[in-house]
Amino acid sequence: MIQDIVIILVMAVPMILFGVYPGLKLGDFLERKYNIDESLKRKVMIITTIVFTLTLSSLLYYI
Repeated sequence: MIQDIVIILVMAVPMILFGVYPGLKLGDFLERKYNIDESLKRKVMIITTIVFTLTLSSLLYYI
């Protein structure tokens, strides 16, 4: 169990390259549509990048 988590986290490091783009696009979209401020935009971009990266690496590991 712990080994699976460690492998997923190690695989998440190179997956950050693929997770940055959706985070940037979602932050820009929310800024245009809902006029959010810069600090909330950064939080959304970081959280989206982390969630997308962990999802992608876990799917890659289990499939």
